[in-house]
Amino acid sequence: MNILPIPPLPDVIIEPLVRLALSEDLGRAGDITTDVTIPADTRMIATVNAREPGIAAGYDAARLAARIVDPDLEWEVVHEEGKPFEKGAELIRLKGFARSILTAERMILNFIGPLSGISTLTSKFVDEVKHTNARIVCTRKTTPGFRALEKRAVRLGGGVNHRLGLDDAILIKDNHIAAAGSIKAVLERAKASVGHLCSIEIEVDTLEQLKEAIPFTPTAVLLDNMKPDMLREAVAMINGTCKAEASGGVNLSTVKAIAESGVDFISVGALTHSAVNLDVGLDYGD
Repeated sequence: MNILPIPPLPDVIIEPLVRLALSEDLGRAGDITTDVTIPADTRMIATVNAREPGIAAGYDAARLAARIVDPDLEWEVVHEEGKPFEKGAELIRLKGFARSILTAERMILNFIGPLSGISTLTSKFVDEVKHTNARIVCTRKTTPGFRALEKRAVRLGGGVNHRLGLDDAILIKDNHIAAAGSIKAVLERAKASVGHLCSIEIEVDTLEQLKEAIPFTPTAVLLDNMKPDMLREAVAMINGTCKAEASGGVNLSTVKAIAESGVDFISVGALTHSAVNLDVGLDYGD
């Protein structure tokens, strides 16, 4: 459960992506359909409506797209992000020149639909583990350029973020261990090289590897592709000396048993790489 509201991403972060999306759509001549069919002084009210139930996300990018097209467009949030809605719910209300709304329509929906899909899928995973202390975590398996938006959508669905990139924490994977030679080698180098605020997590595939890693007291251990019984053994071995994170083979049918093993976190790549676009549409208002 989110204790504080999740703020929109700063424009400076998302503006390059939004401008790229708009320029891709407008091409070399702009919205020629709207320009030749709608008189310039025509005004309209339009609403963004849900065609199916879910949890909304993506308003920050969608609103910025509308504002870039026309700074005078009025944007009213009817249903807040991060809160469940039913089919037919009105999410956003727009007022202004019809040309501006029609030109911005596709970009508004292109941000709200996919990002709401992520929030909605995340909430389903969160619901499956709410009787445990496990937290649902996203990964770096994101759409290029959309990472900040997609990770915010995960938070709106009740999940939490793992690393935002390669530069904000150390995550030692199996290939690092193979290239360096041993768990001992990678953990000694990591512990000697980073400051006290930089987390160190190491991936292990077996209980033998876990036993080797525990004495180095990493911040967390990533227990990869372990069945629930083995996860319970691993959690008992860790015994609170670091955080336990499960990964691999996680879906809506397996996540409950994984959470009940006692792990602290469950990383789910599907939150961002397999979420289905939530069906939303823009309709002429009254």
